[in-house]
Amino acid sequence: MDFSTPRKLWATLEPIHSMIYFVPEALAAWSELGFTHPRMGYFAQRSAAMGAVEAPVVSATFYNFNPATVERFIPAAWDIAPPAEIVEHRYRAADQALRRLLGEAVDSAEMEWAAETALTAAGACRPDGRPLFAGHAGVAVPDQPHLRLWHAATLLREFRGDGHVIALAAAGVSGLEAVVSYSATGDLFDEDCFRRSRGWSDEEWAAGEDSLRDRDWLDTEGGLTPAGRATRDGIEQETDRLAAAPWEVLGSEAADRLATTVGPWARLILEADVLGGGGRNVRVLSDAV
Repeated sequence: MDFSTPRKLWATLEPIHSMIYFVPEALAAWSELGFTHPRMGYFAQRSAAMGAVEAPVVSATFYNFNPATVERFIPAAWDIAPPAEIVEHRYRAADQALRRLLGEAVDSAEMEWAAETALTAAGACRPDGRPLFAGHAGVAVPDQPHLRLWHAATLLREFRGDGHVIALAAAGVSGLEAVVSYSATGDLFDEDCFRRSRGWSDEEWAAGEDSLRDRDWLDTEGGLTPAGRATRDGIEQETDRLAAAPWEVLGSEAADRLATTVGPWARLILEADVLGGGGRNVRVLSDAV
C-alpha cells in the first residue's frame, strides 16, 4: 500500500488520543487519585495498562525519557493507586473531555461508524514485539461510541509507537539520541518545553550531541547533516511500513473515509489549543520521537 496512509491516519487520530495528556479533566482525575505531579499522571496513565511494572519497563517502552525522571514517579504511583483504578479514571476523564470538546458529535451516527471502523483496523494489529500496544489491547472495549473511538485511537497510536521504537533501535539510535536528533530537525514548536519534558540535563543533552557528531549525523551548529537527515527519514519510512497492517486490512476507501470523518473532530481539539502550540506539531506527542 501507499505508506503515506499510515502517517495520514496517525496525524488525524493523534489529537483524539493525545488530548488525554493535557485536558483539565485528566489533571482533575490524577489529583483525585492523589498524584501530586502532572508527570506522575502521565507516566502512570500511559503505562497502567501493562500493570504495576517497574521503572525500567516504562523507560524501555516510552524510550526517550530520561530513566532518572521515570524513576521519580514509577513505581511510586502504584503505591498511591493500583493500575486498574488509574485506567478507570483515565477513561472517565476521556469521556468527560470528549463530550466537552466535541459536543453533539459524540452521539452522532458518524461517531458510531468511525468507532467501529477504527476498532476493525485496530483488530488487525498483532501484539508481537509491541508491549505498550499489547497492554492497552487488554483493556475492555468501552460501550459508548466516542470512547470506543478513543480506545481504538489509543491502540493504533501505541501500535505505531512500538513500531517506531523498533525502527529506532534497529538503526542503533538510543533514546537520548532520538530526542536530540529529532530536535535537530527544526520541526519543534517549543524546543525548550520538549527538552524539559524528557528530563535530560544540559550535560546529558550535550553528550547526546557529541555522540551524533561522532556518527556524522549532526553538524557543528546542531543541525542534521545529510547523513543524519537520511537516517531520520529512513526511520520515519520504516515506522510507516511497520504501521501499515491495520490500514491494509481496512482498505484505502474505508481508511480515507475514516480520515475524512474524524478530521473535523481532530480540528476541534487542535483549535481549542488543548495540545499546545496551536496543534502545529502533534508528532511531539507521539513520545518515541
